[in-house]
Amino acid sequence: MLAWLAHLYTACGALAAFLAATALFEADYRRAFLCLYVQVAIDATDGVAARALHVKQRLPWFDGARLDDLVDYLSYVFVPALIVWHARLVPQAWSMPVVAAMLLSSAYGFNRVGAKTEDHFFLGFPSYWNIVALYLFVARWPPHINAAILVMLAVLVFVPFRFVYPSRGAAFQKLTLALGAVWAVLVLAIVWQLPAVSRAIVIASLAFPPYYLGLSVWLHVRRRRA
Repeated sequence: MLAWLAHLYTACGALAAFLAATALFEADYRRAFLCLYVQVAIDATDGVAARALHVKQRLPWFDGARLDDLVDYLSYVFVPALIVWHARLVPQAWSMPVVAAMLLSSAYGFNRVGAKTEDHFFLGFPSYWNIVALYLFVARWPPHINAAILVMLAVLVFVPFRFVYPSRGAAFQKLTLALGAVWAVLVLAIVWQLPAVSRAIVIASLAFPPYYLGLSVWLHVRRRRA
């Protein structure tokens, strides 16, 4: 029963993604991003619960990893792509090509063998479209700039560059988790304040992404040299 509850907890992420999508019918972007935030919180903790409860041993015939990937594709890819389209974050003439680039590149990334390496890295851009969509929504940059950023990230899905998997075995894991926790609080504050967001909070939250990228680059280069 505990193993089933762990899988049910993971599956609740799909419900959060659905509620985020329904919020777009009312153009309630704050509620949409809040629902996606809830899903990220589930995704950040369900693996810990599954390992603690030994779900693979108790339910060996049920593929929790596949369930997790299905939920992640809905919440990290499909709903953010819907937000990009609905909020007109890119030029209208480019909306379908850009959305297609997001959906199709991540469909490839999610199904590529080795997308998550044995030493716990993401290979290629790990489809953090929900975070990208939030920052583009808040920044209000020109739509053509947003389109260029999204297409560039879609291309990076195919590049065999190793990105840190924060909760699994990376160097400086405790520091990364501590900084990530602070960043998560700042992101929640941003979402909670939508549509009028404090500039200071946004700037403070932007300290973590460069750290994450810098750590990924350093670990990738160090491994190649080794």
